[in-house]
Amino acid sequence: MYYKRGILTVAISLLFVFAAIRVQAQATNADAATQQITAAMDSSAAAWNKGDLESFLNLYDPSATMMMPSGPVGLDAIRVLYVNKYFSGKMPKQNLRYSDMKVRLLGDNYALLTGAFTLYGNNLPDRSGRYSLVMIHTKYGWKILHDHSG
Repeated sequence: MYYKRGILTVAISLLFVFAAIRVQAQATNADAATQQITAAMDSSAAAWNKGDLESFLNLYDPSATMMMPSGPVGLDAIRVLYVNKYFSGKMPKQNLRYSDMKVRLLGDNYALLTGAFTLYGNNLPDRSGRYSLVMIHTKYGWKILHDHSG
């Protein structure tokens, strides 16, 4: 009887140890994902501000969608939107910055990123809004799978 109780105690202790290791690994993965995603977003804003729309759009996965009033559209329509509404020739009408970024992992290869954007400068009134992005981790890094900006 004491032998069975000892084995049970060891087994329960091992379960707690493995659970603690898993929680620590998940926290480490979340920290790494947060750093990688926010760095990618900051890099894309820098590309935007330099007028490099293609590098900005490189953050989008080729299968990405964006929610529009008419429903989701693909990457070609996303490009057209940015060119027609936010760029004047090769330069953006205003600079872009992101803030208040929060990352929530949705599994090993998916994350939800929420935050705020601000378009500013060029003697135009600042424009800001909120966004939520579904991110996917690919062999090329974290990419936007779905964009819901407002």
